[in-house]
Amino acid sequence: MTSFIGDHTVKIDSKGRISFPSALLKQLPAESSDKFVIKTDVYEKCLIIYSMEEWDRQTNIIRAKTNAFNPKHATFLREFYKGTAELRLDSNNRVLIPSRLLEYAQIEKDIYMLGQDKKIELWAKELFDKNKVSAKELAELAEEIMGGELPEL
Repeated sequence: MTSFIGDHTVKIDSKGRISFPSALLKQLPAESSDKFVIKTDVYEKCLIIYSMEEWDRQTNIIRAKTNAFNPKHATFLREFYKGTAELRLDSNNRVLIPSRLLEYAQIEKDIYMLGQDKKIELWAKELFDKNKVSAKELAELAEEIMGGELPEL
């Protein structure tokens, strides 16, 4: 199972391509190292990149929990999948991000890429910088979410 860690600032070129950081490429399983799925985030104005392995896992979960003949499920499925595209690394380890997705995430020049376990978030650097939380806010979130007894693993 792929687990992405690390944060990187990259620039987008005039054609909408970004160079994929080598540190993130090294974290990919060999069988899915040149193909990804990118989609709009459900909660924030950012984009999410999944390895094909993780995308297949997510898709299987969604299939198991939805019925396309249920109107609410059909609405969810339509909205979830409408902001998706497949990405492929070129010979220079670049990916072309569709312009509609760049517009959605308000990405123009600098991109902040954040490895976040099974996914990579792509943010317009300006938006990411505006959404930062303080050390105190992070400590409060940690206490709220992780406080109390931690489970044994």
